[in-house]
Amino acid sequence: MTNTNETMAGGIAPPAPEEWKPLPEEREEMFRQMQRMSEPSYLPTMTVNQLYDTVFNPKQPVIDDLLYPGTYLFVGAPKVGKSFLMAQIAHHVSTGRPLWGHEVHQGTVLYLALEDNYRRLQERLFRMFGVEGTEKLHFATCANQLGAGLFDQFHRFVREHPDTKLIIIDTLQKIREAGGEKYSYANDYEIIGQLKAFGDEKGICMLLVHHTRKQQADDSFDRISGTNGLLGAADGAFILEKEKRTGNTASLEVSGRDQPEQKFILKKNMERLTWELERVETELWKLPPDPVLEKIGALLSGEVLEWNGSPTDLVAALELDMKPNLLTKHLNVNKARLLNDHQIDYAPVRIHAGRRIHLNRVLEERDDGVGGDDDLDSGGGV
Repeated sequence: MTNTNETMAGGIAPPAPEEWKPLPEEREEMFRQMQRMSEPSYLPTMTVNQLYDTVFNPKQPVIDDLLYPGTYLFVGAPKVGKSFLMAQIAHHVSTGRPLWGHEVHQGTVLYLALEDNYRRLQERLFRMFGVEGTEKLHFATCANQLGAGLFDQFHRFVREHPDTKLIIIDTLQKIREAGGEKYSYANDYEIIGQLKAFGDEKGICMLLVHHTRKQQADDSFDRISGTNGLLGAADGAFILEKEKRTGNTASLEVSGRDQPEQKFILKKNMERLTWELERVETELWKLPPDPVLEKIGALLSGEVLEWNGSPTDLVAALELDMKPNLLTKHLNVNKARLLNDHQIDYAPVRIHAGRRIHLNRVLEERDDGVGGDDDLDSGGGV
């Protein structure tokens, strides 16, 4: 067994784990399971224990507490300022600069500005951000439609730009196929479903700009134009609404599966045409500290970058009153939180001698020329 104390004290990298090979009885069970899965009547299921024994890759945010990989509607009335806010979000993601105090994780952005032309985009970007450019923000003013080559274009772009984090489609109507049952629930659900399948496969965020309907509703999200199939298939939605049609103050409501519901009050900087944060109307609810994760954070502190050992070793190192198998399940479920809150990557490894745990402190590299200035947080520009 690896000398855990040496690893803890000196940050010594653990040896490569022994390759796991199934025992004869395990191979027989695997063969039986494969036979069951090949039957037409087979229904794949997972028990609660199987769920807890599975480690899912964490979904890393594009903008902390605001924008995550997935497919989202961005909805507002015509001329409310959606395209300006889209350009602002696109610029921040492509440069990595904070937005309204939220940390941004830099990546390539593809913006389909299908209701604009390059001259108008040039004027808008110059007014918003000056002449400081970026190679990570790409615009297109025309694209194929769904069912007519759009996904081929997306696949090629992502293949050529593997760090793509965000694709903006402005507007959704421009890529819909002509004809057919335009506004049925099934058609709306299928359209978003196709875009969501692509975004989920690539692990990127898809922002779909859309319009609200004129009819009033008690719930702002009920004003999304089209059927409930659009919102039903999406991971969430953003609603941008002005308090007064001629005013420069607007509310931005956020509702989604992966981010907390929030409401921002924004004010448009009329000189630069950027949306600045005036106040947050709904405060974020934060999970209380997890004692187990806090102890792991303390274990990998200072010069200690790695830890390797069995679940039993880790229970002893953390001085926990917990069974080793329950600790493993706890870490399986909280892999994303351990990474996001404590910058520690957790990896369970199975070998003939049993299960082992590898913990690795992630040191995030940052570009000294990107982000962090307070004046950039509020205004969103350069």
